[in-house]
Amino acid sequence: MKLINPIIVSSLLASASAFTVRITQQRSKISLNAEEQTRLSFLQSATAAASAACLTLSTIQPLPANALVKGNAPPPKKGPSEERKCRNVEECQEMAENLASKADEEARANMVPASVTSRGTRYRVLADAKEGSPVAKMGDQANIYYKVLKLGKRSYDGLSGEATVVFSTGYGLEDDEDKAGVKSFSFTIGDNQIVAALNDAIQGQAVGSIRRIAVTPQMGWEKATRECDGGPGGSGSGGELKTDYVVVPTATMVATEICFDKTKFPFPSTYAEQRRMAQRFDQSLILEVELVSLN
Repeated sequence: MKLINPIIVSSLLASASAFTVRITQQRSKISLNAEEQTRLSFLQSATAAASAACLTLSTIQPLPANALVKGNAPPPKKGPSEERKCRNVEECQEMAENLASKADEEARANMVPASVTSRGTRYRVLADAKEGSPVAKMGDQANIYYKVLKLGKRSYDGLSGEATVVFSTGYGLEDDEDKAGVKSFSFTIGDNQIVAALNDAIQGQAVGSIRRIAVTPQMGWEKATRECDGGPGGSGSGGELKTDYVVVPTATMVATEICFDKTKFPFPSTYAEQRRMAQRFDQSLILEVELVSLN
C-alpha cells in the first residue's frame, strides 16, 4: 500500500471547504424548500466525512510487502575488503603463493621442535596415548598400522607439511584392504630385517599413540654399501633433504635396482606399490606409525 500524496489530500480538502462555504452563502441569499435543505445537509455531511477519511488515510502507514519468490537468493554484496584484488591468472597465482609463504612462516614460527633419538632419528608425536598405556621397548613384539609417505614441496623439516602415501597397512588405502583395521604389521623391535629408523624411533612409544618418523635412505631401504651411500644423510655429498620438488645438484645418482634393499620391512606387497617405492627409496621419507598393541 502506498501513502496518499499530501498535495492531493490538501487539494481535496480545499475544494470541499470552498464548496461548503459557497453553498452556505447561497443558502443565506435564497430560501430553500424542505427537499433542497435535506439535500444540502446531506452534501455537507458527505463533505465532512470525506474530509475526515482523507485525513485518516493520509496518516495510515503501509504494511511491508512479502513476496514468495522461487529460486536461490542472490549472493550478499561484498564489502570493499572482500572484493577480488587480482585481475588475471598470474596475479591470482602470485597472491596464492604469497599466502602460502606467509602460512609457512607462521607454521615454522609456531612449530614444536622434533624429538631426536640417541641414534639421531627425528620424530614428532601426532597423537598421545591414554595415561598408563604400555610403552614399547627393545625386544617387544609390536603390532602397528603405518603409512610410508613421500615429502611434499612444503615439508621443510622432513616431518611436517604435505605428504603423499607411497604404501601403507591398516588404513584401508590399498587394493588388498577392504577397510581400515583389517590388516596390521607385526615385528620384533630390534630385528635387523626392520628398517633402522622404525626400530630406533618406536622405542618409548606408548600403545595408542601416533608418531611421524623421519627416514633417511641409510636408515630406511637403501643398501649399506659405498656405492649407494651418497644420498641425503649419507657420507657422500648429498643434500640434507631430497624430494621430488627439491633436487639436490650434488646428490650422487644411484642405480635403483642395485641400491634398493628389498629385504627390509615393512615392504610393499603389490607390484604398483613396489614400483612407487623403487622411485622413492633414495629420498628422505616419512614413516607414520600408530602403535596398536604390544606382546
